[in-house]
Amino acid sequence: MNGKITIRDVAKHAGVSPAAVSYVLNGINKVSDETKQRILKAVKELEYEPNLTAVSLSKRKSNVIAVMFPLVNDSLVTMFKDNHYQSEMISGIEYVLRKNGYDLLISGVQSPSECMKWIRKRNVDGLVFLGVFPNRLYEEMKALSKPIVLVDTYDKYERYFNHITMNDEEGGYQATKHLIELGHSAIGFIAHRMTNSPIDHKRFIGYEKALKEAGIKPCKSHIFEALDSSFENGYRVGKELLSRPHSMSAFFASSDTLALGIMKALQEDGKRIPEDYSIVGFDDLTFSSYATPSLTTVRQDVFNKGSVAATAIIQAIENETTALQHIRLSTELVQRESTAKKKG
Repeated sequence: MNGKITIRDVAKHAGVSPAAVSYVLNGINKVSDETKQRILKAVKELEYEPNLTAVSLSKRKSNVIAVMFPLVNDSLVTMFKDNHYQSEMISGIEYVLRKNGYDLLISGVQSPSECMKWIRKRNVDGLVFLGVFPNRLYEEMKALSKPIVLVDTYDKYERYFNHITMNDEEGGYQATKHLIELGHSAIGFIAHRMTNSPIDHKRFIGYEKALKEAGIKPCKSHIFEALDSSFENGYRVGKELLSRPHSMSAFFASSDTLALGIMKALQEDGKRIPEDYSIVGFDDLTFSSYATPSLTTVRQDVFNKGSVAATAIIQAIENETTALQHIRLSTELVQRESTAKKKG
C-alpha cells in the first residue's frame, strides 16, 4: 500500500468501522474480543503507526514529561556542555520514563511568563524542575493542575510540591571531617555561588560545622566562589589559589567538576596531589574515579536522584500516591587517591 497508512485503511483491512479501530487503539472496551484481535492483526500487517498527537488529545494524556532547567545565556548548550552532573541526572530520569512508557521533553526557563506559555502549549502530563527558579514562577505553578516535582530546591515553596533533595549539609560535613581527620586544619571551601545557591549554602553549613566541632575557626579568606560548575571555572580558581600566599593544605569543592579543574591547575604548576594538597569533590560523577589521581568525593548517586525524581512524577500522574512526596536522599564519602595525611 502506497502512502501513509490511516485509521480508515486499518478499518477497511479488518472489515470494521474506523470507530471500532479507534476504540481498540485507545483502550476503550466497546468491541468483542474477536473484533479486537482482527483489528490488532490488521494494525500489525499494515504496520500502522498511530498519530500520537491525536491519541494524546483523545485520551487527554500525552505520556510526555517535561524537564525544565533555569536558562543561562538564552541556551542550554553551556549547561550540558560543561556540567556532567546534569547529564547524569537526565540519564536517570530518561531511563525510568522510558521503562514506563513515557517520553522526555527538555526545555529551559527564561522568564515565568514564557515558561507558563510553553507549559500550556505543550500537552505534557507532568513537569520536573531541576534547580532554582524565580519565586514568581513557583507562585504561578501552584495554579497548574499538572503534577510537579522539584529537584535540588531549598525554598519556602517546596512544601507545595513533590520535591527531591540530598542531605547536602551532611555531605559538606563528611567531606570536611575527612580532611580534618587527615590532619588538615586550613581547609578551603570552593562554592559555585554563596549568595544564591541554597545547595552550596547547605554544604557550607556542613563545612563550618565540622570545623567548629574540631575547634577550628572558619576563615573568610578560605572561601572561594567559582560562579558556575564547570571545569574551566575550577581551573580558574586553582590559578587564583596559586597566585596568592596562603596556608591551606586541603580543599573541599562543591562539585567534582570544580575539584578536577582545581587539580589540573595545581598539577600544571608542579604541585602534587595528595602530597602537597588534598582535594575532595561532591557528586561522584562517573569520570571522577578515572582521574589521576582518582578523586575523593561525596557520593550522592546523581543517576539515582534522577530515577527517584522520575518515579515520583509517574506516581503523581498515575495517582499512585495522593500525598506530596518530600524525599531526602543520603550521601556517602568515597575515599580515593586525592586525599592523604598532612605532612609535618
